[in-house]
Order: sequence, then structure tokens, then C-alpha cells
Amino acid sequence: MSAQKTVYVGMSADLIHPGHLNILEHAATLGNVTVGLLTDAAIASYKRLPHLTFDQRRAVVASLKTVHDVVPQETLDYVENLRKYKPDFVVHGDDWKSGVQRKTRQRVIDALAEWGGELVEPAYTEGISSTQLHEALKQIGTTPNVRLSRLRRLLDSKDIVRIMQAHDGLTGLLVESSTAARDGVNVEFDGMWSSSLTDSTARGKPDIEAVDLSTRLQTVNEIFEVTTKPMIYDADTGGKPEHFAFTVRSLERTGVSAVIIEDKEGLKRNSLFGTEVEQTQSSIEDFSLRLKAGKAAQITDDFMVIARIESLILGKGVEDALARAEAYLAAGADGIMIHSREKTPDEVFEFAAGYAKFNTTAPLVAVPSSYHTVTEAELAERGFNIVIYANHMLRAAYPQMALTAKTILEHGRTTEAEPFLASISEALAIIPENRA
Repeated sequence: MSAQKTVYVGMSADLIHPGHLNILEHAATLGNVTVGLLTDAAIASYKRLPHLTFDQRRAVVASLKTVHDVVPQETLDYVENLRKYKPDFVVHGDDWKSGVQRKTRQRVIDALAEWGGELVEPAYTEGISSTQLHEALKQIGTTPNVRLSRLRRLLDSKDIVRIMQAHDGLTGLLVESSTAARDGVNVEFDGMWSSSLTDSTARGKPDIEAVDLSTRLQTVNEIFEVTTKPMIYDADTGGKPEHFAFTVRSLERTGVSAVIIEDKEGLKRNSLFGTEVEQTQSSIEDFSLRLKAGKAAQITDDFMVIARIESLILGKGVEDALARAEAYLAAGADGIMIHSREKTPDEVFEFAAGYAKFNTTAPLVAVPSSYHTVTEAELAERGFNIVIYANHMLRAAYPQMALTAKTILEHGRTTEAEPFLASISEALAIIPENRA
């Protein structure tokens, strides 16, 4: 085969295995191989963020003897790169003839036909599963530094980052492993939210910062022992600036990716009470000092301090919220969370429109506990970068447990409660080691 022939191979290359090597070796017999390496954003558009960064994956692929060049592929679709490089051949395993990638394959065939290129499809290498390899890596776990950095990578790679509340190892495992098909694409949660409300409620205590940092960090560690996804931590008001600095150092050392503090002071009361209970908003100057103390305490560039604004909760309006957002960003906040207890997203959308005029890349966070009809797509369209489902795992568990307890009391046995329960085998299967 003439050395003038060019071959294009699209790859994620997060975990190089013999199947990849077989494809590249086959491609090298046809000509000079260019690997179109999918960017983090391209991969995150249809499955979880890769373990390795784009630069790390590029370094690995470029070192392979069968590879002549490595170029970024910005989307799952090949067409843009194919029209740019016009290869003589595209090589891909024959495992994409059905399923999610079937349409992508057809677009490759149609594009190649424009200049007489050819699709070559070597047989899929049996006995190799990227999914199994990823599951094995999850069993091994991760390190604090790797976990900590993942949130910023997700923000760079996705239109909106999806965060779900977890308050123990079991709920952490559910956040880690839950998947669903939406519009033909598998979706999953990107990370976890450590909520002060659910941490205190799970312990039968009021949501008034009654659970101390050491106890909450113990819960974080229990979750981290069985998961790999990043976490955002709810630190309530953050306390005094000196206390908040200590909190930041402790969270960062543990591997938490971000902390959110709210601009209130005094005895903490849950925001969804609004003005029904006495709540005092901090002055801009005092809260800015808290933010600055947190930012000064962190060691890595990856850790994030996010300011939560309570102006809408307290009836002070969008203009007050925007003034605070601008001041908090100037004080060093890495992002802004705007909170509302309205049943519609109108006021947070109004805030987002004003926020967009700041010309900042600092992410905007939504917590749609009250305005729950809003979709992730609608939030992303309005400029939100993170959506937090802040208490749903605990709220889902409580009514089911209460119903089960009442049913057993009513009947004096458990038979009538069985429809509400997972089977023993289902419950055990939640723990990966039990499935081995």
C-alpha cells in the first residue's frame, strides 16, 4: 500500500486496550494513520467524562508506533474532520453497525462518498469491554487530587453539569451508578451534593448547622470510599472568616471540588422558609471578607468557592441579587448560585439575563427544588452551568420508609409491605462487591 494513502481513526483512547491496538495495526497497513482524538466535551456529550485529560490521552496515543498524527475531534460526529482531512480510508471496528452509533456510521459513509473514500471495518475484538474496564477502575477508586479537579473539567466539557444529593455511602453509590436513556443517549449524574439539610435530617437534627464539620467530613469520607465522582459541599454560611478558611483547607485536602456558602448570618434557617422566619442577610462587605478568606486558604487552582445569593429568598429582588453577584465575583468567588423558592423559574431567568451582561466565565448554579418543572436544557439555554438536585434522595426515601413502618404496624407482619421493598438480592446488588 502506497505511503501516500491516508487513514483516519476516531478514538476516545481513555483506556487503551488490545482492541484499540488491533484497529490501529490494521489501519497502519493501509497508510499513514491520523487519530481523531475525541475531546473531553465530545466524549462527555454521550457518556461520562474520561478519566484522563485530552492532553494526557494525546500523549499516550502519539507515542504509539502505528500512529502518524493526532488531531482533535470536537464532536462525536466525524464529518467535520473528514471533510477537513479527506482521508482515503476510515477504520472502525464493526461493532457500530447497530445501536447508538449506527447513525454516526452512516454519516461517515456518506461523507467518504464525496471524494471516493472507503470505510474499513475490522472485526470487533472479542473478550474486551471498555465498560468492564471502567467498572474495574471504579472498583479501584480514585485519588483526592483527581476527584477534586473533575468538576472544573466537567464545566469545561458540558453545557450543564448535573449534581445529585447524597448523604451516605448507599446514596453515593446510587449517584455513581444511576443511568438512563434520554433521546437515544445515556445520561448520568456528574457529581454529588453534600447537603447540610439532608446531613442534619438524616441524623434527626434541625437544619441549623447543628452537625459539626468533623462529623460531616466523616460522611464525606464514607461516600468517597465507594465512589469516584466529584462533590460540591454545602457549608451553609461558612461561619466566621477564620472558620471558613479552616473549612476550605479541610475540604480541599479531602478531595471535595467546591464549597458553596450563603450570604446570611446568625442562626441558620432553611432558605425555603423565606421570610416566614427571621433570616438576616450579610452585608456585601462582610460576606466578601468571608469569600476572600476562603480563597486565600485554598492551595490548588482546581478548588472552587461559590457564593450563594439569598436576595430572592428574602424578597429583595433581582437588582439586589445582581449587585451582590458582581461584588462577590470581584471578591474572588469562582461561581454564583442564585436561590429562589418561587414555583416558576421566572425570577432566576431574569437574574441569569442580567448575569450574562457581566461578561464573566464564572459558572452559574441553579437549585430547582421549588421551580421543579424547569428542564436542564432550559437552564442551560439561559446560561446556567450547574444544576443541583439538592435533597431528592432523602425526600424519596422518607415517605417509603414511613409507609413501610406504618404498614407493618397495621398488619403485624411484613407481607403487605413487600410491594414497597427491594428484594434482598436487589438490595445486595447495589454493592458492587456483592455482584462478584
